[in-house]
Amino acid sequence: MGSLVLLRRLLLVVPTLFGVALVVFVLMRVVPGDPISMMIGPGATAQDIATLRSLYGLDHDIATQFVYYLSDLAGGDFGVSISRKQSVAELIAQRLPLTLELSTIATLLALAMGVGAALAATHWRDRWIERSVDAATGAITAIPDFLWGLLGILLFGVLLPLLPVFGLMDSDLRFEATSGFVIGESLLRGRLDVFASVLWHLLLPAAALALPLAAMVARVLKASLTEVLAQDYILVARVKGFSPWRVLWREALRNALSPALTLAGVQFTFLIGGTVLIEKLFGLPGLGNMAIDAVTSRDLPLIQGIVLTFALIFIAVNLLVDALNSSLNPRLRGH
Repeated sequence: MGSLVLLRRLLLVVPTLFGVALVVFVLMRVVPGDPISMMIGPGATAQDIATLRSLYGLDHDIATQFVYYLSDLAGGDFGVSISRKQSVAELIAQRLPLTLELSTIATLLALAMGVGAALAATHWRDRWIERSVDAATGAITAIPDFLWGLLGILLFGVLLPLLPVFGLMDSDLRFEATSGFVIGESLLRGRLDVFASVLWHLLLPAAALALPLAAMVARVLKASLTEVLAQDYILVARVKGFSPWRVLWREALRNALSPALTLAGVQFTFLIGGTVLIEKLFGLPGLGNMAIDAVTSRDLPLIQGIVLTFALIFIAVNLLVDALNSSLNPRLRGH
């Protein structure tokens, strides 16, 4: 992706975030139910309710509330959580790192499995391996990630209790990550016991998130490899006597990887969305788990902050994918 296209995308960041903020803001206020009534005790007076509504700016009309909200956002203020009585920005900063780590592990697993399956199916074309990969990818994409999570809990937590199915680390371990990135910080601080325990606890939820993406990556990459292997430079490589694996791995994969990489980048944000159910299912203290609590308690500032955070991640990941595609495929540079 050329520099001009990247520049145009950067210029679209502000209007995109404005649109997301507007849609979420309006939707949260037209949904039936009063968040103040949900958080206040049954013995509260009308004056108590009026005071709280004024405190959270809910006593104005929607247009005025939105203007105040945009003004706060411009200053980096996401507001205060109604249910938790804490800054929304601080709550997101505490929970987001774990969700990012889980999503990153899931993406890496998906890429490893998807690329491996695509290479195997392409190398052993028209054999039982290709047919098996095609059948498996079709079946896997038909099952959503949270069902894979339930199946994983049933298989590896109940029938064959080999993996932990709840919590972030072993109960006898104590570790406070000041940055929120438990995996990275535990490794940097030499807490290999915490590092190994967290990875072990995240393996099953990450695999549940990774499986559908791995199947999609395998199908897209296999189709891309088929197209690339028909190019003239591949024929030249074969004439030079390169082995089939070298042709596939060294010559074809680099140019065929771009669609799969784009898919993985776009799906990364959907993986973060998938963590909403997965984190709840496995008892992980991430942003997805908190999002369910925010919706249940109709915590408007927290919901809005989480959705805007997801939107920012989506934009950032897409820009990163464009830059990576440009570096992998020189033909995209300068356009």
